[in-house]
Amino acid sequence: MGITHHVHGVENVQAIANLALLRGMVGRPNSGLLPIRGHSNVQGIGSVGVMPKLKQALFERMETHFGVKLPTGPGLDTLECLERADGGGLKVGACLGGNLYGASPESRFAARALGKLDLLVYLNTTLNTGHAHGLAEETLILPVLARDEEPRPTTQESMFNFIRLSDGGPARHEGPRGEVDILADLAQHVLDGGTPIDWSAMRDTSRIREALAAIVPGFEKIARIDRTKQEFAVSGRVLHEPRFPTASGRATLHTHTLPDLPGDDGSLRLMTVRSEGQFNTVVYEDYDLYRGQDRRDIILLHPMDVERLGLAENQRVTVRSEVGSLPGILVRPFAEIKAGNALMYYPEANVLVPRHADPLSKTPAFKSIVVTLEESPAAELPRAKSNGAPATSRVERKPLPSC
Repeated sequence: MGITHHVHGVENVQAIANLALLRGMVGRPNSGLLPIRGHSNVQGIGSVGVMPKLKQALFERMETHFGVKLPTGPGLDTLECLERADGGGLKVGACLGGNLYGASPESRFAARALGKLDLLVYLNTTLNTGHAHGLAEETLILPVLARDEEPRPTTQESMFNFIRLSDGGPARHEGPRGEVDILADLAQHVLDGGTPIDWSAMRDTSRIREALAAIVPGFEKIARIDRTKQEFAVSGRVLHEPRFPTASGRATLHTHTLPDLPGDDGSLRLMTVRSEGQFNTVVYEDYDLYRGQDRRDIILLHPMDVERLGLAENQRVTVRSEVGSLPGILVRPFAEIKAGNALMYYPEANVLVPRHADPLSKTPAFKSIVVTLEESPAAELPRAKSNGAPATSRVERKPLPSC
């Protein structure tokens, strides 16, 4: 994410690929590039067509398999959905898991946009900040079963291009249903038979996998995975021969002009990051093993910047960007960060992140945000520890667990 969370994120990826090509790291045995494609099935939903614009092969196969005519206009990416809602162009939203409010840049804008919807439906396994701050005129929160509680087998795609099977298991509580059941019911009631798709049958996840096998290239083995129990790598993605899918069969280099750094020579450029004890927007513990920090209401600066700005360790400051501010943030010297840069934790710092996005990937730029620091009011002092000692800036690094 440190590579893609920039307005030039795609260019960053292409530059890394260029370097590998120029160094001869591609096109020979036991070498190559292996992109880490995300987790939590983020890559899986893209593989099966959950994207603003379908690939042509998926589009044609879906129309043929289901006997439907699909709309040809482009869809909206996540940020565009929020902007459309903010402009009054959307009335209803449905969030399948996750925390749309908490994961979005410019938190005040995200709350305002969601607040303009007439109806917002959340399908979640647990409560999150979006259920308190991302509220529409009317909001429904429907508890659903987690993957390991599903009554029928489900699949997920790993970050390494591998399809895994989950057999499900017993539910923890009475009441919650599976997401598939809810979506199939919703489609059946809304469309009321006006479609050739048998939505009632789609409650059976094996029917969904059969459709995926027929529609998605490389997914042929998924049709019988619940019976064969044979997990598999998606075919057609790993290149085993020194030939690329281009007209010449050779790789193509992408050249770019280095982008100008935002701000001036004295500016601080903020990156927002996740901690070790965090999964997406869910924070399980305040302690950050990666950086040896014991709390999250902090900003990490190089010691030279702390001195240059006349600040002190554990001093409270207000951090400001072009779109928002966060008061009462503790200054922490951190030698591992390069001078001129700053670090704060996501999603708390999203209030500072503007809605700038990579024009190609449409990924918001959660990095390289110009910020300024101001001394917070004297009343905002660091909270004392339970023994009365002042809050410490750093705790001893624990060794990383062995694999």
